[in-house]
Amino acid sequence: MTDDQKKLIAAGAAIGSAAVAAALLYASKRRKKAVPKQLPPIPSGENPETD
Repeated sequence: MTDDQKKLIAAGAAIGSAAVAAALLYASKRRKKAVPKQLPPIPSGENPETD
């Protein structure tokens, strides 16, 4: 194996690992946004006033 081939393999591994890391970061951010936040129930049981 020549030095050029070793450099190409190293570059490919670096690009692949960066792509995997980016995909994991994207998936974790997307998962946090997918959970809708609900308001707590009104304590008095009355309907809320809306416009």
